[in-house]
Amino acid sequence: MSRIVKFAKAGGPEVLEFVETEIPAPGPDEVRIKVKAIGINRAESMWRHDDYIEPVQFPAGLGYEASGIVDAVGSNVTDVAVGDEVNVMPSFSMNRYHTYGEVILVPAYAVVPHPKSLSFTDAASIWMMFVTAYSALIEDAKVTKGDFVLIPAASSSVGLAAIQIANYAGATPIALTRTSAKRQQLLDAGAAHVIATGEVDLVTEVMRITDGKGARVAFDPVGGPAFPTLISALSFQGIVYLYGALAEGPTTLPVLEMIAKMPTIKAHNIWLTSGDETRRKAAIAYVLKGLEVGALKPIVDRTFKFDDMVEVHRYLEQNGQFGKIVVTL
Repeated sequence: MSRIVKFAKAGGPEVLEFVETEIPAPGPDEVRIKVKAIGINRAESMWRHDDYIEPVQFPAGLGYEASGIVDAVGSNVTDVAVGDEVNVMPSFSMNRYHTYGEVILVPAYAVVPHPKSLSFTDAASIWMMFVTAYSALIEDAKVTKGDFVLIPAASSSVGLAAIQIANYAGATPIALTRTSAKRQQLLDAGAAHVIATGEVDLVTEVMRITDGKGARVAFDPVGGPAFPTLISALSFQGIVYLYGALAEGPTTLPVLEMIAKMPTIKAHNIWLTSGDETRRKAAIAYVLKGLEVGALKPIVDRTFKFDDMVEVHRYLEQNGQFGKIVVTL
């Protein structure tokens, strides 16, 4: 028997409940893992509210990331074995698989070798953040030396990953944050510049930093009514990646300015990379190499115990964290 976290209706953190369940043997292409740590993502809060990219099928589990030890493998699985230390990369629907549990089943393609230099806690934090940023900035935009990258919500785990990946590629990360409270933390995390958007004019600051050219790339999880200012801060034919919807209200578009600047606006999510075998392997190699050379580093804001999962989601929704929230077992 194993405890898993489920919810029978959409709502606040209080809808989460622990359920004792018998974990079945893995199917032919599945791996069973005894969980040591779970990475917590904003997507799971949206999922709990039934306000995500696909509708929830109740009763539902949740969770995209975990680290742990292989407990059993399916008959077709040949690249991992019982006893192996592994991580889980987000690459599946939470209607089919989930990681909030003491023992979990996941598809074999979602299983990643555990980086030997990391603890289980750190390893549970890295795959959503680094692969989401890698997929947009490296695989698609191919940022390089001379590029400026705008990173709204920069103190989120994916924002911090984007700072590191931009630096790793030789580009210049410009961290955006609402106030100056996290300025020094963001500078310490590798941001070349920090703009407090609630205190100064974003476009003026970006143009000052870029000598009037604007940023080639914006990597935005916010959207909403402030989105036009990102377009204004872009260079000619710049690119915006929208990978979240943190802001309330519609995301508006400044049509005339867009006609003048000819930007590209792309919706983005991790599945583009993690859902394709070739791209997934390249992303894993990139992240492991970045960890090895010290260019990429986990940033864990706070850890909780598994029993405290309701409180974990309450903390997540306060939006005060700097980096990743991780639950340990």
